Amino acid sequence: MVSIDPASPAVYPFVAIVGQETLKTGLILNVVNPGLSGVLIRGEKGTAKSTAVRALADLLPEIAVVEGDPFQSDPDDPRGMAPEVRARFAAGEALAVRRRKVRVVELPISATEDRVVGTLDLETALKEGRKTIEPGLLAAANRGFLYVDEVNLLDDHVVDVLLDSAAMGV
Repeated sequence: MVSIDPASPAVYPFVAIVGQETLKTGLILNVVNPGLSGVLIRGEKGTAKSTAVRALADLLPEIAVVEGDPFQSDPDDPRGMAPEVRARFAAGEALAVRRRKVRVVELPISATEDRVVGTLDLETALKEGRKTIEPGLLAAANRGFLYVDEVNLLDDHVVDVLLDSAAMGV
């Protein structure tokens, strides 16, 4: 018997998407080799672009992330850890780990550069006098998918940030 969680919306099955072999191959190649740093999907409305991304994310196994780390650091790979987590790891601290599904983070058309890359957490700075970073959407999408619809409607500098991030793999 299959139990369906009413809190999570149904996702169209990846294997049921037909006629989009290049799209599906590109997405699969990106999962196999994250060093590719992204796939540009172009197509008319209704061609299963976002459906394919969500469906593939739903197929993937859960990933291990460092508990409380907004950058979704892999607890087994110091090279990809956030600097704070890497310092804790290097100091021999046991990192709390949890498992979760791979995320699909959607970038709104109205996104600003600070919302994408993150910014200084002004509330913490003013209340506590500490400098902390409020992570952006790129941090939330790390080790997952960042879905950008209508990239042509984004501000040029936001597109530049996305391209730089993909090119640097950071």
